[in-house]
Formats: sequence, C-alpha cells, structure tokens
Amino acid sequence: MTMNADLEAAAGGASTTSDHISKGIGEESLAPQETRIMDPWSYLFAWLGGCVSIGTFTIGSGLVGTLNLLQTFVAIAIGCAVIGLALMINGQAGHKYGIPFMVQARAAFGFTGTRLPALVRSVPAIVWFGFQSWIGAGALNLVSDTLFGYDNIVVFFIGFQLLQIGLSVLGFHGIKWLENIGSVFIIGALVYMFFSVISKYGEEISANLVNVDGTWGAPFWGATMLFLGIYSTMMLNVSDYSRELRHSVGPFRQVAIYANSILPATLFMGLIGLMVSGATGEVDPIKVFSSAVDNKPLLVITLLFIAFAQVTTNILNNVVPPAYALMDIFKINFKTAAVIVGLLAFATFPWELVKDESAAGLNLFIRTYSAFLGPIFAILVVDYFVLRRQELDLEKLYDETGPYQGVNWAAVIAMGIGVAAALIFSGISWYASLIPAGISYYLLMQNLPSARRFRS
Repeated sequence: MTMNADLEAAAGGASTTSDHISKGIGEESLAPQETRIMDPWSYLFAWLGGCVSIGTFTIGSGLVGTLNLLQTFVAIAIGCAVIGLALMINGQAGHKYGIPFMVQARAAFGFTGTRLPALVRSVPAIVWFGFQSWIGAGALNLVSDTLFGYDNIVVFFIGFQLLQIGLSVLGFHGIKWLENIGSVFIIGALVYMFFSVISKYGEEISANLVNVDGTWGAPFWGATMLFLGIYSTMMLNVSDYSRELRHSVGPFRQVAIYANSILPATLFMGLIGLMVSGATGEVDPIKVFSSAVDNKPLLVITLLFIAFAQVTTNILNNVVPPAYALMDIFKINFKTAAVIVGLLAFATFPWELVKDESAAGLNLFIRTYSAFLGPIFAILVVDYFVLRRQELDLEKLYDETGPYQGVNWAAVIAMGIGVAAALIFSGISWYASLIPAGISYYLLMQNLPSARRFRS
C-alpha cells in the first residue's frame, strides 16, 4: 500500500489534503496532522477535566492505615511530577510530527507488532470506561431518587453510556469544548468537597490520618506508583493528544501544563478518598459524598459533578486510545470505532468493580497493567530519543510493505524482560520495568539480526 493510500485509509476515507488544511467534528485520522486545534489553555483544561478520576479516589481510600495525610500528599506530588515529565518526553514525537501513538509505535514494534501495545493500552481504557460510567450513572440515579423518588440504576447506566458514546463521536472538537466548559465547574466542586469533608470529619481525620506515624518506606513508594499508574496508560499514548497542541508550545511549557492540570485533580480526589474513608470506613464514592453533604441542593450539585467528571475523563482518556487502535487494525473510521468502544464498556461488568471488596483488586489491576505499560514506555523513549535522535521517516511509518512491516522482535523481547522485572518488584512495577526494558531494547536493536531493517 502506498503512503497516500494508507493515509487515506487511516483517515477513514477522508482526503489527506483536507486533513492537513482543516478537521471537521469527528473527523479524526491517523494521518500526520498539521491542523492544531488546542492552544495552551485549551490543552490544560482538557487534561484537567480528563484527570478527575474516581479511580484516584479509590486509590486514596485504599491507603487508609498505611500512610498518613502528609505522606499521601507527598506521594501524590511525586507521582504527578513523574507523570508530567513522562508525558512531555513521550509526547514529543506526536507534537513534532502530528502522528498518533499507533503510528509512533510502528518504528519500534512494526506494523503487526504494534497491535501488542495497542491491546495493552486499550484493555485498561475500556475497563475504566465501564467502571467510571457506572459511578456516573449511580450519581445520576441518586439525584433522581433524591428529587423525584425514581430509582433505577440500570436505566441510568444505559442512558449515561449512550450519552457518552454520542459525545465521543464528536472527536477532539467535542473534547475541547466539553473540557473547557467543565474545568471551572470541576475545580470549584473539588475545592468545595475538600473543605466540606474537613469541616464534617475534622476530628476523625486528625485522629486517624494526621496524628499517626504511617511510613516513608516501600509502601510510600508503592503509593507514588499507584497514583502514577492511573496515568501510565496516558503516558503511553500521549501523542494522541500532543498532536492536537500548537507547534509553538515548547517542552518546558508542556511540562508546566501537564503538572498544573494533573496535580490539582489528583490531589483533591486522592486526599478526599483518603480522608472520607479514614473517617467513615466507606469506599463507595457515591455513599461517601451522600453522607458528607447534608444540604440537599448541594448534594445534587455534588452528584452532578461526579457524573460530569466521568464524562470528561472517559471521553479524553478511555475512548480515544482504543478507538485509534480499532481504526488502525480494522481500517474503520473514528465514529464507528468510538461507538464500538462504548459498547465494549458494557461488557466490563462495572457493577462488580465498585463493590467495597473490589478496592484491593483495583489496586492490583493498576499494578499489573502498569507492569506492561512501563516497558512499552521505555522502549518508545529509547527508540525515539536514543536510536533515532528525534528524527522519524514518515513515509516508512505509513508504508505497510516497507522496512517496518511485520514484528520487531527486539521490542517484543525487551517488553517481556521489562514485564518480568516489573512483576518481580510488583509494588513498584512501573519504575522497576523501565531500565531493564530500555537497556535490553537498545542492545537487541544493535545485535539482533532481525532488527536490522528497523535500525535504518
């Protein structure tokens, strides 16, 4: 297939020329993108809205009895600093060349081999999509029950999921206006909930979370990995987003954007989860907020915030990556892929994931998929910065019959080595995987005969 034909197929039938001149609503493409619809503020607001994750709340809840309030604060800050730097580093290829993750990974894994990191990235996205949709539906159901006496979470879950599917097909134009409008509301709601929790449970928080020793040892560093792990998926496919950011925004400004968007959302959600669960023993966010807010109008506003936050997070983080993977593998357009992703989220059985006894399982799930995501991140960074010195040949990246066809076994083997190291040190799996995967990939690329054609 020629490069132009591949670009046209990647665009879902749209012409390559139109992709470079303008991009309509929902016309997402895997082709190199020149049109950038995100200025720095829009990009910051998009990440802010996309990082208000109930998963962060759940992680905070799971640290009760392990870390005190200060240690949790520091763990979140360290995790977010690493996240901001990692997003900037791995997003450089997408920002410079306008290519998405699925195309970026071809240089390291090959056309066929890229399906492996695509699968590893897509599964957590779809699971979180279902989990957070159920949380949002529960919030809407409680609003309905509070105001009208109607209680049917199944109806709200189906309706809420269909609403998100409808919004997701709008693509990045939809993401931009949704996140820009919602970010102010999200920050206001987070600040309000934070101080409401302190006001209501101040004594319990002081006794259970402030005046306790906690630990600065391995559990503390494991906690930094957990908060980092929530975003380890986004570190992998950050090029899907950075390709939308204007060319003029440099690396240092990008780090500032990532840090100033991710830290507030993660800090508030993580600490609220820790404080409320430490005071009440409750980990279900809907029950937590309904018990923490006594005023009915404020309760309704709080619950609507929870639902809205799930929409902004899902559409940015949990629709785009698997949708792009489906576009690449099955040669379908973005709108079709987005609908399929939304339907797949029904099959994750999120009603099981939100149970109290599932909190520990979610933490294990994060550690496990982080063990696979860390090696892929290391391989992409070594490939782009060390081996290719930030220079990519776009014609080869879009030529299925060229040197990048098939599988690059150097990347697959290095990924396996990184995963093995991560599983051995499961408490800090993402950190533990980086050096073994990166070094082994570099050495294999230099010495493995089958990797010769990928070195050009």
